[in-house]
Formats: sequence, structure tokens, C-alpha cells
Amino acid sequence: MKSSLLLSIPLSMFIYTNATAHGNVTPQAMDTSNLPELGEEWLEENPWRDPSNENWQKAVNIGSSGYNENCARCHGLEVVSGGIAPDLRLLSADSDGDEWYIERFRHGATQNGITKMPGFESILGQQAAWAIRTYVETRPADDAFKDNQETLFAIRDKLKVLGGAIEAGSNPADYAQLATEAQKELADIGATAKTASGAPLAESAVSRAALALDGSPTSFAKAAEILTIGLSASK
Repeated sequence: MKSSLLLSIPLSMFIYTNATAHGNVTPQAMDTSNLPELGEEWLEENPWRDPSNENWQKAVNIGSSGYNENCARCHGLEVVSGGIAPDLRLLSADSDGDEWYIERFRHGATQNGITKMPGFESILGQQAAWAIRTYVETRPADDAFKDNQETLFAIRDKLKVLGGAIEAGSNPADYAQLATEAQKELADIGATAKTASGAPLAESAVSRAALALDGSPTSFAKAAEILTIGLSASK
């Protein structure tokens, strides 16, 4: 079994200061109705880790929203820690990582009787827990796109031009093939990205931009914006 870097760090390192802890912040409920029921007994491993699972993308999308509502305040946007809370991207995508994660998700963490991280079990439940886990473990490593930076900027700039041309009144149907080509190029680059956790497939701004390209008049500009934000965050 792959060992987790986080598992080798003492628990005391994960007790946050009052300035960054959840404190009295109330966990926000998540809509997991699009995911299958998992039963009352808590699973020991992530049921949606495999990207070929029909629920993988749903879990990533739901987990992304749930993470931003409940976890980003301490653990950072896109799961990139600011250095005080642990970088959850390093939690290994295996049974060891699942065990560490689910224990803290369910029961939280306390120090000297003070809650530093609340337990989410009674409010969010199992579907939400594994959706957030799926999203977290699909975060790309810091250098995931280092060899494709110039290509991605070029694609971004091309999408901006195409979006502007469509908005200026050109026939959107003329751009269907260009959208398909750009989508494939982005998807191919996205598939090369390595995750920090060792999960089999990364979900990133690159893959989100590819999914956004549906050939509609607004999709070119939307995909360009997603890449702009993602590329800026990766610097």
C-alpha cells in the first residue's frame, strides 16, 4: 500500500490556530441527490475513485462545491494550503489515506476541549464525505502542466479571439469544428497531469475548460476564462 506523507505527520500538526480554525462556522449542507445512496454503514474506501465510474464526474463536481463551502477557509482554494493548515492534496489516494480522511471528516479534531475542526458526519453524511474526498484527491500536482504552459496560453488566446468573433456576430455554426479541435487538445493535455495524491486522473482548470467547450457562442469565452484563472493560480 502506498504510504501517505500526511500519515507520517503527528496529529498535533493538524490542530489549527484560532485564527484559521472553523471555530463556530456552521457546516453547509450539500445536495448529493445525484449520487447513489451508500447505506448507513460507513465505507472504508472511496467508492468513486475510479474515473471510469459513472459517478466520478458527479462526485468531483459535488465535492468541489462542498469543499469550497466547508473546507477552503482552512485548507485553501483548490486545496492549495497557505501553509498553516495541511495540504490535503498530499493525502494518498488509497485505503490508508481514506482511513485518515474519514476519521477526521466524521469526528473532527479538538484540543484542550476546544473544537478546532468540527465533525461533519451528522450534517453532511457519507455521500458528501466521499464526494469531497474524490474532489480533493483529483487535485493536480504543482508541476502538473509545466511542460504545457506555452501551449495552454496559446489555446487560451485562440479561444479569446474565437469568443470575440462570435460575440461580434459571426455564425456560431462555423466554429463547431474549431471547438471540437480545441476541446480534444485540452482534454489530451489534461489527461497527462499527475495528481499530488496518486489518484489515477486529475481534474483541473484544463479539463474544466475542455468540458466547457460545447460550441455554443458563450463557450469559447467561458473556456478562455477558466484557463486564465487556472493558469494564473498555477504560477
